[in-house]
Amino acid sequence: MSHVVFFLVPGVHLLDLAGPAQVFSTAADFGHPYTLTYVAEQPRVPTAQGLPVVADVGWPELGPQDLIVVPGWRSATLAASPAIGAATLQILRDHHAGGGTVASVCAGAEALGQAGLLKGRRCTTHHDVQDELAVRHPGALVVRDVLFTSDDRVITSAGIASGIDLALHLVAGRHGPAVAAQVARDMVVYARRNGHEPQSSAMFRHRSHLDDTVHHAQDLIDTRFDQSLPLPALATAVGVSERTLTRLFTRATGLTPLRYQQTLRLERAQHLISHGATVDAAARSVGFTDPRMLRRLRARTE
Repeated sequence: MSHVVFFLVPGVHLLDLAGPAQVFSTAADFGHPYTLTYVAEQPRVPTAQGLPVVADVGWPELGPQDLIVVPGWRSATLAASPAIGAATLQILRDHHAGGGTVASVCAGAEALGQAGLLKGRRCTTHHDVQDELAVRHPGALVVRDVLFTSDDRVITSAGIASGIDLALHLVAGRHGPAVAAQVARDMVVYARRNGHEPQSSAMFRHRSHLDDTVHHAQDLIDTRFDQSLPLPALATAVGVSERTLTRLFTRATGLTPLRYQQTLRLERAQHLISHGATVDAAARSVGFTDPRMLRRLRARTE
């Protein structure tokens, strides 16, 4: 079980907090157990939107599988941010040193910077304070105009809604992109990834629609893309005719079910090849009986 602890600073932005919390809560609803805890240096925390929240003042025991998230807060400058106690900063350092993951949303990167966790690492924050973050923490490698960064278990995001992207990225890393896509679909959001990196997984790119029949078909393909999935069986599984499924699928995603499956196979094969697998081995791993098919698909994208 993974424990997710949100450290709250006075003036915390509600969406910085609620967005990631909803992602992990929804993942738990789908059978991936997360315990969410809210910690602050005082039991009653005012928020930027005027709604006070109640938090624990004691930290739970955390292990390497657990996560600390620092949501952002309202402040004209990072220098004017509410003070964060030395004990809290030490907890952030100790958790990371023990193999745990720390994350921030928006101005929350300042807390990670004060803990010394940004030194020599790629990071980001809200565009209004990116320059100030770079000045205040000169060892940090501030990346501008991206949704989030991930560097050695230090994850930072740009702010507000990008906290959802950050949390979906973490869920995808722990449980696979199909689970993250399922969570995103339940939250009715489009799952995105860091704009600085190559385009997001096909499992995410083609989920920005609201057709439940197509989502159901994609769920089946996502979990079995390396297997034979005849169109008649897929159509039967989602309760429509082959012709209807092809029409709905193409309208929603721009791809036929077969082309979608091939895209997933190609993406996974490219990943395997980039990590040292031969083309033949990668082809077999993703379900191609003939490596020539993989070579042809790769040639089309070059």
